[in-house]
This record gives sequence, structure tokens and C-alpha cells, in this order.
Amino acid sequence: MIFKSINPFTQAVIAEHEVVTDAQLTQKLQLSESAFKHWRTTSFQERADKMKKLANILRSKKDELGLLITNEMGKILAEGIAEVEKSAGNCDFYAENAERMLRDERYDTPFKSMSVYDPSGAVFAIMPWNYPFWQVLRYAAPAIMAGNVTLLKHAPNVIGCAKAIEKAFLEAGFPEGVFQQINIDIPQVERVIASDIVSGVTLTGSEMAGSSVAALAGKHIKKSVLELGGSDAFIVLNDADLEKATTVATQSRMLNAGQACICAKRFIVTEKVADEFAALFAQKVSALQQGNPLESGIHMGPLARIDLAEKLSYQLEHSLKQGAKIVVGGEREHCNFQPTLIDFVDANNIAFQEETFGPLATIIRAKDENDAIAIANNHRYGLAAAIWTEDREKAYTLARTVEAGNVFVNSLVRSDSRIPFGGIKKSGYGRELSEIGIKEFMNMKSVIIE
Repeated sequence: MIFKSINPFTQAVIAEHEVVTDAQLTQKLQLSESAFKHWRTTSFQERADKMKKLANILRSKKDELGLLITNEMGKILAEGIAEVEKSAGNCDFYAENAERMLRDERYDTPFKSMSVYDPSGAVFAIMPWNYPFWQVLRYAAPAIMAGNVTLLKHAPNVIGCAKAIEKAFLEAGFPEGVFQQINIDIPQVERVIASDIVSGVTLTGSEMAGSSVAALAGKHIKKSVLELGGSDAFIVLNDADLEKATTVATQSRMLNAGQACICAKRFIVTEKVADEFAALFAQKVSALQQGNPLESGIHMGPLARIDLAEKLSYQLEHSLKQGAKIVVGGEREHCNFQPTLIDFVDANNIAFQEETFGPLATIIRAKDENDAIAIANNHRYGLAAAIWTEDREKAYTLARTVEAGNVFVNSLVRSDSRIPFGGIKKSGYGRELSEIGIKEFMNMKSVIIE
């Protein structure tokens, strides 16, 4: 079987990558096992030196790697370069903080007692195409700094990015087998999860993929962390700064051509300010230029694959049949989807019920703030949300009632190495980033000395 990397703007085939044979997969699993036996014994300083070097390599090659991202999945070049820089920053963060995060924890008992954190083995990662460097380094930097090794199954359309990341790890001096990318097909996934060297699985992707992988992990009694779909609420109350809110709303929905789990997707606005919000939002969306991601002045490139563009077209068409009204946009040519805003969406609309993975923003009108929170919580996903109000005390109270793993007030929802990230409900479980993220795949061992 062959995986093809296709430029989504030109539709040209960039490269073809062969799926590994069963014999090759066995060799890779054996290499992970031997690498772990050595890597787990290395000092934090040795790991940090290599991780710092990796960060420097990423920064020195950010233009080249940013272009690779653009060519493989279509985001504008500036966003590709920024993604590489953010990935490098995450490497630095864990190089500088891993030892502190994993120090022994002492307990107040009459005898000597503590918890220690031991690396658990190989972390098997199944990662998506939308942030092909960040999603990988987000889990790999903490896992490897903690003494684990990793096997990466990347999305088939960004194998070039996966190979570039592996090459950077080797160039930074990491031993062979500490980080391996493996081109495997779906039937080979269970074999990896079942392997004795694999201690856990982390997946960022669709709800369906997460459900399947969680079932396999449970079958083989392996820890799993899932970051799945999102239909994030962007809640705008009567006293919100509408100029700032619509500026951030445009960025939050249209960044990366709308292809992010934490993109705002449901803009829930109280009736009193809904008309003004819709008009300002429409102006800003109309100003966006979609086109060749390598050209200056372009705000967003194409969607990453033709099937994704076709699905979004289907969702838009059915949303309109169900009573939504187009305010801006709505046109598509191949993978090029015009930035689009629709209004008068309700909870029965497909654009409300499903995750819309692309530049389609939906306005839902709420009677008041209580109704807005109820609408926000009326969804199977619970990844993130934003609340817009000038009343900070009220914002804190409301944030506690929103059913999501992350709530931002008067700000763009984003991930940050210092802050735990993850969702609830069908958006998954477990956390990445921060001190919590590095401990997800560790053996927390209690040690008691009389």
C-alpha cells in the first residue's frame, strides 16, 4: 500500500510513501524496546541537552519546515512557520522543567513515604494532519524528556512532516529508536497497541477514531489519552466589547482555514447585541482573502483534502435547508472554500450538531446569558469555550458552569505549554501539556520506608 502526499492547492502529488511490512514493523518495535532500556537510564541533563538542540534545529529550519507544512496540508506559509516556532518552544519548556515536574513527592507520615515517577515504555501516538508539527511535539517532548520512547503513526497526507521530525530528532543526537515514525495502515494499529513495549496510546483525531483506539487500548489494558472533536462555543453577552469580540471571532474561526479542534464554531450571542455582532463579524469575514497559501496578502489557504471540502459543502447546504441564512461567502472550488458566515442556526441544525472542520462560522441567537450557557452546554463535545463580557466576576462564575475542558474569557482559545489542555464528554479524556501532561504516561510509584 502507498500513502500519497498531495498538495491541496495544486493537487499535485508531492511524494509517495510505502506502508511498512509486518517484518519491518517487528524490527521497529524491537528497536523501541532496546532504545527504552538505555534511554530510561539517562539523566535529565542529558535529555535536556538534546531537547534544547532539537529546539534550535527546528528554529534554524523553520522556513524550510514551514514550507513543507504548507505544501502537504495547505495552511498559509506564515502559519506553518509559526507552528514550527511554537513546537520548538515546547521542546525548550520541557527541557527546562521536566526534572522539577517529576521530582519525588513526599508525604507527611510517621514513616518515610513518597511517590516517584518512572518512565513506562513506548508511547504510541496517532496524530492528525492539521498541525503536523505541533501535535507531534506537544506529546513527544514531555514523553521523551520523562524517559519514555515513542512510535508515531502520522496522518497519511503529512508523512513528509513525520519524516522531517524524525530526522530532526536524530540530528539533535537522540539515539535511534527514541523517536520513530512508522507508516502503518489501520489493520496494523492493533498489533502496535498489543506490543509489550507499548505502555500507552495518545490520539488526536476524530470521535470515531478515538472510540476505536480506546477500545483497542482497553482490550490490551493500555493507558490512553484522547483529544477528539470540538464544537467550541463563543459566548457573547450584552456587555461584551463587540469590536474586539468580532476581531477575535474571525481569527478564532478562520485560523488554519478553520481546521482545528479548538476553533470557535458556535457563536452564541444574546439577542440584544446579535444584529450588531453579526454585522461586524460579516465585515471582518468579508475582508479575508482565500487562495494560494504561498502568496502574500492571503489569509487562508485551501482545505487539506478534497473529501474534507466536500463534507463541509454538504454541511453548509443542509444547514441552509434547515433554516440558516448565508450572511457572507458560501462558494467552493475544489479544496478552496470561501470564508463563510451563516446566521439563525439552532440546536436542530446540522451545523450545530456536527463539528464543522473548515471556514464556516455559525451564529446562534440566545434570549439571555442563562439561555446562552444552556445552548453552549447542549452538545456532546466539551473541548473549549470562550466567554465575552466586561464583568470579570460574572465571567468567572459562568466559566464554572460551562461544560468544557478549557474556558477563556475575552481571549482567543489556544494551547499553551504551561497550561493543561484536553476535553470532556465526546471530546476525549486525559490532559496534555503542563505538569499534568508529562505525568500521563508515567508510573506513579509509592515508596514507603519503615
